[in-house]
Order: sequence, then structure tokens, then C-alpha cells
Amino acid sequence: MKRVLITGGAGFLGSHLCDRFIKEGYHVIAMDNLITGDIRNIEHLFHLANFEFYHHDVSKFIHVPGNLDYILHFASPASPIDYLKIPIQTLKVGSLGIHNCLGLARVKGARVLIASTSEVYGDPTVHPQNEEYWGNVNPVGPRGVYDEAKRFQEAMTMAYHTYHGVETRIVRIFNTYGPRMRLNDGRVLPAFIGQALRGEDLTVFGDGSQTRSFCYVDDLVEGIYRLLLSDYAYPVNVGNPSEITIKEFGEEIIKLTGTKQQLIFKDLPTDDPKQRQPDITKAKAILDWEPKVTREEGLRITYDYFKSLPEEELYKAAYHREFNKQ
Repeated sequence: MKRVLITGGAGFLGSHLCDRFIKEGYHVIAMDNLITGDIRNIEHLFHLANFEFYHHDVSKFIHVPGNLDYILHFASPASPIDYLKIPIQTLKVGSLGIHNCLGLARVKGARVLIASTSEVYGDPTVHPQNEEYWGNVNPVGPRGVYDEAKRFQEAMTMAYHTYHGVETRIVRIFNTYGPRMRLNDGRVLPAFIGQALRGEDLTVFGDGSQTRSFCYVDDLVEGIYRLLLSDYAYPVNVGNPSEITIKEFGEEIIKLTGTKQQLIFKDLPTDDPKQRQPDITKAKAILDWEPKVTREEGLRITYDYFKSLPEEELYKAAYHREFNKQ
């Protein structure tokens, strides 16, 4: 049985990856310090003989006994609320964390896949964004802690690939949604649905003309799985190229939820990207992958998930965690 280590395994994407690798017959080791992850996302796997959980911070030295075939580095705060509150931890998981993962991979002879992000493109001057675009990032702006952590992570990964010969894969993930997102994590989709369910007006930052492209989580996981098993070592965009403005998206959520709320507009945060749309030409050619789930279908599944949550989850403060300032 092949063994895979998934860092950030209790997070939104990490937990769905745990499910997929269990389904494919792997022995799965999930690692998470639970700073933004939630043990409830993976507790349904705890009874399985081929699943282990390590409560550990990947920014510290990693030891995993036995052989390892694959390492997927998905540990990182991923929403602006999180990485603006814990900027240093965000930088550490993208630097010390990937260094530890790559060192482990070198010792074990494992292949590493890292979760990069469309945020490496910053506020893009090229549209849609392809993998050859180098980005437009403000390294000293408030979002720089996330953007530059991911850019450094890519650079470190390629250095281990070229210098040490470690097998590496890099996925650049665009906006993804689905069950197990934190309702209060500050990203636009759970924010809109949470506001609609609470009977609040939907908050749009800026004039709503900025665009995003939303990919359903099952589609994303399929793309990641195919990339891991491919022979391609350079970055690949995985996301849904169906682009929509935030204003139009808010109107879709109001229609979906059947609520009567209005859109209200507030100032756009610093360095917030105006456009976000993946060019998935490489994913189609190399992985034979493209998204299958329509936004209408994916939103309905996600809305049903949020509706099923206990009422206290709905009314938790938008930010309810306390972090050590390390």
C-alpha cells in the first residue's frame, strides 16, 4: 500500500484530498496543527486502519516513520482574514514548512506536490493568467505575506528539483469552493452565503466589477490527483475559467438562497486583485483535465452543506480564533 503525507490535512482542501487518497487505496497520514484546520473535517476517517493523524506544526522538524511515496504540502492559512491576522505563521509555513517537506522527501525518495495559488500572479496585468506570467505582487503590502510565501515555496521546490533531483509538482490553485469551507473564513462565497442565511445584506468590496473564477472542490481534487501522477515538474493552473464579477456573483447567491437582501458596497482592500481567471491550456494538454461541475450545481451542493450546519456555526463571529504571535 502506497503511503502519502498530506500537510494541512484537516483543512478544507486537505480533508478532501485525504478522502480521495483513501478512496484510491493509499495509506494516508494527515498532518495539521489545527490553527485554521478543523478536526471535524477528518474525524470520519479515524476508524480506518490506513489513516493516521499527526497533530504537528509543519514549520517545525517533521519525522514520519516508514516509507513515504508522496507528500502533498497543503498547510497554510488561505483566507485574507487568517493570513492578515497571522502573517508570520503564514510566511513560516511557506518557507520553513516547505523546506521541511522537501528535506523529508529527499530522505524518503518521495515525490512532492505543493499547493501554490493564483495569488502568485498578484493583481495581474495579463488576462487570463497563464503559467508563464510572472505576476504583479506588492511584497510589502498586507497580502504580501501570503503571495510571497507561495512564490518562495515555488522557488524552493524548483531548487530541490534541480539541485537534489527531488521529484516535484506545483499546482497553482484558483478560487475553490465546496463543503467544509469555514462559513466565517472571510472568503467571498462563504461570506455571501452566511450573510444570506443570517438575513444580512451582502457586502461587496469595491464596486463589484472585480472578477473571480470559482472551481468546485471535486474538480480541483481530480486535477491535483492527475498532476501528482503526471511527469510534469513545472507549475500548472488548476481552476475553472468561467469568470464572473463579484456583483453578479452576489446576485446569484441572492437568487440561490431565495432571500431578499441587497448588495451593499464598501472600500476595496489594499492590493485586492481586480481580475482572476485561469488559462488552463496546460492542464487540458498535460493532464487531460478540465472542470465538469457547473457553478449552479456546485453552489447548490455548497448551500445545502451550509444550511445543514448547527445554528451556532452560522452566528459565530467572522473571526473567532486566538493565535500566538510567533
